[in-house]
Amino acid sequence: MSTDQAVTGHAPPEVSPLTVDKTAATPPRTTPSPAAPELVPVVPVSKRRQAVPRWLRRASGPVLLLVLWQVLSATGVLEAGTLASPGDIARTGRDMVADGTLPSAMVVSVQRVVVGLALGGVVGTALALLSGLSRLGEDLVDATVQMLRSIPWVGVIPLFIIWLGIGEAPKIALISVGVAFHLYLNVYAGIRGVDAQLVEAGTVLGLGRWGLVRHVVLPGALPGAMTGLRYALATAWLALVFGEQINADDGVGFLMNQAREFFRTDVIVVCLVVYAALGLLADFLVRTLERQLLQWRPTFTGR
Repeated sequence: MSTDQAVTGHAPPEVSPLTVDKTAATPPRTTPSPAAPELVPVVPVSKRRQAVPRWLRRASGPVLLLVLWQVLSATGVLEAGTLASPGDIARTGRDMVADGTLPSAMVVSVQRVVVGLALGGVVGTALALLSGLSRLGEDLVDATVQMLRSIPWVGVIPLFIIWLGIGEAPKIALISVGVAFHLYLNVYAGIRGVDAQLVEAGTVLGLGRWGLVRHVVLPGALPGAMTGLRYALATAWLALVFGEQINADDGVGFLMNQAREFFRTDVIVVCLVVYAALGLLADFLVRTLERQLLQWRPTFTGR
């Protein structure tokens, strides 16, 4: 007798092997409840979303620098003759805007940058197209441009003064030279960096030489051209700072020269802030244009 029989006093019912196999092969049927709610998986909220906003993190550095600057000025560690406090600079900038001095100077400086950027952009892009699309053009142009590029463009200011005088011409020429080199290098590199398989595919589709240039080469070189334009704008503002030191009688550089003679550090800093703001605005416009023109290009935005 088994242990179960000894405990219960009855023998367990015999189960047919056939019955056992049939029960094991047939899964039990369950009827779904019509009122059962649909379960939605709960996705945990990312910790990054709960963190400090990115714009606030980016602004924390400049804000802390201004606070430290103001504290050093208020405690006398940083004397006003060495560098004015942020509060004094803000009041000076407000007064310069109120009396119209700063806006008129900004208009003159922006006009110089626009004219110099246009001239340098046309020259640099034309030379890059000639050198990038033709081997003969490359042999004639590239070596000369590379040689001239190695010369510091700021060092040609004395020659510009001798050749062009001390009026507007040397200022615009200086900006144009700095812009032309950046655009040439980036447009040329963009043209030569076009994927050869795309050119081959265009040839198979029946595109001629100018069709390849228009539909394959130039769109492929556009990212490099936009990068060159951003560099060129930064160089244009830098060249403007040097150019407006050449006997200027108006513009932001003229205000800086006057402030230097009277040791007005507040005016100098206001002019530097204006230069920086105009440069950031120009870069923002170029990046906006880049996003519109290069929508077809996938980019990595970070994680």
